[in-house]
Amino acid sequence: MMDSLALWLESTAVSKAVTHYSWIWPACETLHFVGLALLIGNVGLLDLRMLGVAKRLPVAPLARLVRWGVLGFVINLLTGIVFFVGAPSQYVNNIAFQYKLLFIALGGANLVVFNVSGVARRVGVLGPGDDAPAAAKIMAAASLFLWVGVMFWGRMLPFIGDAF
Repeated sequence: MMDSLALWLESTAVSKAVTHYSWIWPACETLHFVGLALLIGNVGLLDLRMLGVAKRLPVAPLARLVRWGVLGFVINLLTGIVFFVGAPSQYVNNIAFQYKLLFIALGGANLVVFNVSGVARRVGVLGPGDDAPAAAKIMAAASLFLWVGVMFWGRMLPFIGDAF
């Protein structure tokens, strides 16, 4: 089924444009890197603060920066779709791609639990020098692990699965 999807996507005008115009892929790579920097730079900063790094900083201003991390995720999602549509055969059966998607999904689930469970509210009021609750530390460590995992599996795409 995935192979059929790949064949169909390769026949679309978008896929042909991505492969025909030599500037699209590198432009998307650049935007993907910018999105990654926004995501990891802002979300990672909050995660590190919850783990006790730079405890003199209040959490509220760092939490407001997460919006930029969300923007980075959206940029990465859009450019990732361009990569997938542009060369779907490289991705559909690649185990590194499957792990990358799994880590993204787990990172999203971690974020949902962080917000729905009330941990985000408890963290949002932490002042300078305050320790984050244990649940927040666990979620912050998981977040860092998962987003580093997304980067790792993304970087492994050309090397694992013989697709590139």
